[in-house]
This record gives sequence, structure tokens and C-alpha cells, in this order.
Amino acid sequence: MTAALWERLRAVLPDSATVRSVRRAPAKDLLAGVTVAVVALPLALGFGISSGMGTEAGLATAIIAGVLAAVFGGSDFQVSGPTGAMTVVLVPVVHARGVDGVLMAGFMAGVILVGLGLGRVGGLVRLVPMPVIVGFTVGIAAVIALQQVPAALGVPTPEGEKVVTVAARALARFADEPRWTSVTVSAAVAVVVLLGARLRPSVPMSLPAVALATVAVELVHVDGVARVGALPAGLQAPSWGFLDPGMVPELLPAAAAIAALAGLESLLSATVADEMRASSDPGRGSNGAGGWRRHDPDRELFGQGVANLAVPLFGGMPATAAIARTAVNVRSGAASRLSAVIHAVVIAAVVAAAAGLVRYIPLAALAGVLVATAIRMVETDAVRALARAGRGELAVMVLTGAVTLVVDLVVAVAVGLALAGALALRQVAGTAWVEHLPSDDDSRPQGPGSGSGPGTGPAPVTVLRIDGPLSFTAAHRLLPTLEHVHDDSVVLIRMSRVSAVDATGAAALSVALTDLEARGVVPLLSGVRPEHHQTLGAYGITAESGDRRRMFPDAPSALAYARALIPAQPHGPS
Repeated sequence: MTAALWERLRAVLPDSATVRSVRRAPAKDLLAGVTVAVVALPLALGFGISSGMGTEAGLATAIIAGVLAAVFGGSDFQVSGPTGAMTVVLVPVVHARGVDGVLMAGFMAGVILVGLGLGRVGGLVRLVPMPVIVGFTVGIAAVIALQQVPAALGVPTPEGEKVVTVAARALARFADEPRWTSVTVSAAVAVVVLLGARLRPSVPMSLPAVALATVAVELVHVDGVARVGALPAGLQAPSWGFLDPGMVPELLPAAAAIAALAGLESLLSATVADEMRASSDPGRGSNGAGGWRRHDPDRELFGQGVANLAVPLFGGMPATAAIARTAVNVRSGAASRLSAVIHAVVIAAVVAAAAGLVRYIPLAALAGVLVATAIRMVETDAVRALARAGRGELAVMVLTGAVTLVVDLVVAVAVGLALAGALALRQVAGTAWVEHLPSDDDSRPQGPGSGSGPGTGPAPVTVLRIDGPLSFTAAHRLLPTLEHVHDDSVVLIRMSRVSAVDATGAAALSVALTDLEARGVVPLLSGVRPEHHQTLGAYGITAESGDRRRMFPDAPSALAYARALIPAQPHGPS
């Protein structure tokens, strides 16, 4: 192991401050951990079923990932386990390659995440635009809700890979032979969870709602209501049987999608946790001195990678941090990552002690919990803010959500990023403009895009200034202005306010300078920033071309050179 790799590994492993933090307030962590476990247990069951891998997979993920991601992750408040967003990615893999395919893809995703953490790419998630984040969150919420339609209606899950198609077929079956018991149970649980979240946000209502629904169904002796079924009284023994190197090429796209989603959702969740913790305790610092630290994005990716390497060994589905459970953890007063470990231990204890009771839970009740979770995922304030911000931001959000629903999450994020990038480029390009300045007092602009047009008389020295990025837009605005520069004169292009230079802008400028020289005009450049020399030099702009092309550090020195040069210029075409 090289010294550099060892240093990177040390940087992402738990440090002494992490060990000290778990001794800070164990009583608070115990209360928060138990509270989160109450919320997480029905979600783990429901997401395991929705993924197609079964309740055992959801529970194994909640327990194993809950411990390992907490120990090796980069956040003091993060709670990891199965999530609805991950089920969206996993369902097609289950259909195509079965459970072993999901286990293999999850293991490969763990390798990718460990590599990303060691490669220090965690900070790049901050570059994802808000419309893309809100859009895929809305899309995921829609997918999760539609996934619950068969269970909520009490009909067998129809065949199909697209969630919209499956939901439509389930509605058709229900219309042919409606049974209202499952619908009633699902709706009642969803209403209780949503009302509880509004009226008593500090009290987790999902588990009590599921328990009441289970008791009610048993007392009424309702037939035809599907149940969770038998559960193992513990985790399965670790097994490497799913490993198949021959599946790597086929599963690589799915593994990359799982890793991307796990990394993105975990880092976003950690950011939310930091902001919630800061707002709840604004008088204390976040650098360790005040008792807590903001998350380390590289450590968080590494921790999620370790968790996803281990979870498949126990038959679990790929894991990621969960914003909902993390938020409950912070609101419950968690002081360190010990609370997340306690949450996993509590779930394991419940499974071991009450597996016989869990089997009676109606699937419709879990569907109600997940529908409520999907509804709560949509931040209406963020959606309204984007709608007010402008049509471009709203279009990015809507398109990202629609592609998430119709195609898949990875394509949706790629499309959203592409559209957001195009809109950002358009906005930046629109800020570029060209000023025509007097040569005697070049501090007073005469207006953007103006130039020495026909009939304005000779202008031995023409001074132009480019403001903003020298991109294709600025280049196209510059070229018409240069066409009106008189032959046998000098033109000074001031570039001190050029914020960026791309290849298109540099190429257009090079063509313009060559054209000027052919007409006998001496082009001068001033104020070129050092960071732009490489791009301009690639098109021969920074290199001197005889006495026709010069560069100066500032405008006064360029003007002095130009005025000294004017008497020496020949008259007539060159």
C-alpha cells in the first residue's frame, strides 16, 4: 500500500473525535435510537417487499447498513437503510437477474462508493442544481406511491417493469372485482400517519398505525387480506454465493446507478441533517468545539461503500442514508452516531423477539405507510419556490420528475443536469457584451454593441471592451463590431473584464484578428488574464505575429503604443 493511499484511508476511517463523540450524551442517543427504530421498522418491511426481494432483505439492510454506515460514515446524525428511492432502481434488476443479481450489483456499488470516497469526489454533489434535486425527489415519490397500488387495492401485483403500467393493470383488476377491505386499511393507515405528522410531528405514528390496523383486521376476521408472512428470527449466515464475475459487464450500469443514487441521497441527507442541527442549536459551533461536526462528504461515501459491501453477504438490498429517518433522529435529540447504531440494534431485537407477530401485518397497512412517506417526501415549499423562480427552473424540475417516472432515475438526473447546464450556459452567455469606448477617455462606455459605423468619420484608434465570458455569444457580438473598424487603423480590445474564455470564443477572436490584419488594421490586446493564456494560445492569439499583433498588461500602455504607431501606418489598402 502506497503512502498516499494509506493517508487517504486514514482520512476516511473513524478518528479519535468520533470515538469521543459517542460518549457525549448516551441517554439522548438511546431515546433517539429507539424513536427512529419505531419509524424504520415498518419502512424496512415495506421497502423490502416493494423491491421484490422480500421483508428479510429490508430488515437485513436496516440492521447491517444501520450499524456500518453509522460507524464508518461521515455524519454524526445519519441513519441508513433501505429507501424508496433505491427500490426504484432495484425493481428492474430483480426482474432481469433475480435476487442474486441485486446482491451482486449492490456489492459492485459498494466497491464504487469506496473508490469515490478515497478519490475525494464527495464535494461534487454540491454542484447538483436544486431543480434537479427537487425534480427527482418528486419523481421518486410518485414511483413509490404507484408501487403501492396493488397492495393498497388488495390485488396480486401484475406483470410489468414500468410502474405506471403495473399500477394501471392493478386498477383494471380492482375495477373488475372490487374489494374494499385493503383499500380501507391502506387509506386509514396513510391518514393516521399524515395527520400524526402534522399534529404531533415529534411522535412517530407509523408503527402504532400499523399495529392498530393489524389488530383490527385480526379482530374482525377479514378474509382475503394479504399478510407479510413468516419471518426468520434473525439474520441469515453470511454467504458469498451470489458472486459471479461473469455478471459484472451486464450489471455494471445498474451498479453505477445504485452507487450514484446511494452517494447522492446520502450526501443530500447529511447536508439536511447539518442544517437541522445548526438551526436547533444556533449558539454552538459546528467544528467540534460546540459538540458536533458537519459531515465529511468523502467519509460518508466511504461509509456507504463499506455498508453496501457487507449487506449483500446477509441477503440485504443496497442501502443509502434516509432523509426521513435522519430527520427523525435529529428532531429526537441525537447527540452522536451512537443513536443510529442503537436504532439498528433495536430493530434486530424486535425481529428476534417478535417475528411471530410481524407475520400478521397486512400488506395494505405497509402500503399505507409508504404512500404517506411518498406524500411527505414532496416539499411543497420547494416546488412553489421553483415555480416562482422562473420557467427554466420549473421546466428542469418537471422534466426530471417525468423522466424519473417514465424511464428511470439515472436517466432523469442526466437529463436534468443537461437541461440545467444548458439554461445556465444561456444565462451566462447572455451577460456577455461589447462596449465601444472613446480612445481619449476610455472609462465612459457609449453603449453595448456599438461601434464606429459608416459615416462616423475616421477613427485611427478604436477601443473595444469585452465584458463577461468570451464564449460563442460574445464572439458573435464582437465580429459585427469589428467589421466597422476602419482600414489602416489600430483597434485595441480590452479584455480585463473577460471572466472566462472557451474554445469557440477563442477561435472566433483569432479569425477576427486575422481578418483585421489582412485589412491593414493593427489589433492590440490588453489586460488578458493569466488563466486565459492557455486557451487563447491554442489558437495563436497570445503569440506575437510580426508587428501586427501585440499584447499589453493594461489599456494605458496599449494606447500609448497605438498613438505612437499611428503616424507610421501607411494610407490606403494594405
